[in-house]
Amino acid sequence: MGRFSRFSFFRTIQAKLIIIYVLLILIAMQLIGVYFVSAMKNSLTSNFTEDLQARAEMLSVLVGETMAGGEAEAGEDKTENLRVLVNNLFNINGAEIQVLDASGKVLTTSLSSHSDYIGRKNTQTVVSRALQGIRDNEEYIVDEDNVRKKVVAKPVLSGGKIIGAVYIAASMNELYATMEGINKIFISGILIALVLTAVLGVILSHTITQPIKEVTRRATAVAEGNFDQQTPVFGTDEIGQLSRAFNYMTSRLRDALSQNEEEKEKLTSILTNMSDGVVATDEYGKVILVNRRASSILGMRPADIEGRHFAVLLGIDPEDAEALASGFTGSTLLQIAPAGQEDPVVIRMTFTPVHRRELGITGTIAVLQDVTEQEELEASRREFVANVSHELRTPLTTIKSYAEALDDGALEDPQLAGRFVGVIQNETERMIRLVTDLLHLSRLDSKEALLRKQPTDIMEMLEEVSDRFSFQMHQKDIQSVLSVENGIPAVPLDRDQIDQVLDNVVSNALKYTLEGGTITIAARRNNDHTLAISVTDTGMGIPQRDLDRIFERFYRVDKARSRSMGGTGLGLSIAREIVKAHDGHISLESEVDVGTTVTFTLPMREEGGEHLERAD
Repeated sequence: MGRFSRFSFFRTIQAKLIIIYVLLILIAMQLIGVYFVSAMKNSLTSNFTEDLQARAEMLSVLVGETMAGGEAEAGEDKTENLRVLVNNLFNINGAEIQVLDASGKVLTTSLSSHSDYIGRKNTQTVVSRALQGIRDNEEYIVDEDNVRKKVVAKPVLSGGKIIGAVYIAASMNELYATMEGINKIFISGILIALVLTAVLGVILSHTITQPIKEVTRRATAVAEGNFDQQTPVFGTDEIGQLSRAFNYMTSRLRDALSQNEEEKEKLTSILTNMSDGVVATDEYGKVILVNRRASSILGMRPADIEGRHFAVLLGIDPEDAEALASGFTGSTLLQIAPAGQEDPVVIRMTFTPVHRRELGITGTIAVLQDVTEQEELEASRREFVANVSHELRTPLTTIKSYAEALDDGALEDPQLAGRFVGVIQNETERMIRLVTDLLHLSRLDSKEALLRKQPTDIMEMLEEVSDRFSFQMHQKDIQSVLSVENGIPAVPLDRDQIDQVLDNVVSNALKYTLEGGTITIAARRNNDHTLAISVTDTGMGIPQRDLDRIFERFYRVDKARSRSMGGTGLGLSIAREIVKAHDGHISLESEVDVGTTVTFTLPMREEGGEHLERAD
């Protein structure tokens, strides 16, 4: 981890800036140092050589005068003078001075350690050149002690003749020591400059990288979902402009995401509360989104739906599913059996492919509509129209037939004509009853039949119903029984409407009860503050298979016999609608050859009102 951190540091902008500054200073100092040291070395060497040449020139002149002016002197005196001249007047530290005669023999030397050189011949090239009269003689040598020396030789002239030579070998150690000292000073300066540059680089890079680190840290926080980030702006430079741009971007991003979240919540709310189901799939046909209504239609939990292929989910053929997903087929009707439900439902599925630029179809949106009730209503409408047409056609056909018979001559027979006219009147009245019932049903369906509720005495109402049918019951020898529970208060209801319900139910009971039977009209209170009124007969009863459809319009158990008895097939339908308008419920129980009981319940009090009691 530490090694990784060390390597990571060298990848940072701060480290790169420091390295760049240090390298720039190092390169600059190196270039300056190479030029400076080279120039200094050339200058010191040139000065050293020029000084040595000047000393050698002067010494050659003095030696020439000494050797020429003292021809009369003894040889020992000349040598002594030359020795004094070399040792005292031209003593150079770290240098050896030799005076040579015309043959190259050493007359004297400044180094006592080289006294054995006296009388021996110096055979160096510079000496030979000087004895030949060449004045510019110098060379660079390294002696046996590894001492670097500069050698200069000058001819000694007297009267235009070369009478000898001056040989100087000066050590250059001091010069190179000086150069080494200068190099040390320069290297120390470079190190100090590099250290100062590194420190300044750290400080300068920190001023640059710290705002960048701050922006990076806040950008990371924004990426993690914290959009309340503001970077401090310390100036108007590029970093300050970056900070302002970051703050502006964060503000815009926060607003955009807030708007996006708001739109998402709206969309989620719309999808959740839609009356239609919505299923979204990806490009592979797998469900990725389903709303609550769709899961309700399919009878499955959303977790069980998501991830499944919609063709498998709905039981669609793969080829049809591909056509639906591609948009070639806009919508289709499917009959499915939702899980946990016995009855199948009919759904209309509308498919809309989701297109994406340059990617084509990336998914499909399927809208599911439960049209089971709509299809049932459509089927009921078709059946209703067919039934109405049939119910009207039968009496109209009868009327037409009897009218044609009268026109053909039956009118001349009074007895036959009277019977035919009676049939026409009966059929006409039947049509009037049918149309009246249809109009009544239409008003009930459209909520146009307003209820005029008033507190009604139940005992009195049921006694009137019994009285209205007493003559017909007497004719068929049917016994009427009235049973009303004690203490039933006055109930708010529309008396005319409920009378019609009772008339329809009692009339049916009277029609289908044989002679000697019994019809019982009863009323009782339920625990849920409702009034239950029932009409029970001992008639022929209704088969079990017909009980579920007995309240449908124009539905008859025995169509021929019902029609012959003058019924329209709408009595129980009207009764059901009237009871529903009173917020009640009607039901029918029957057993073949035992009897039938029709029971309907009515609320005993107005919604939000008080319990109504009958006044004594």
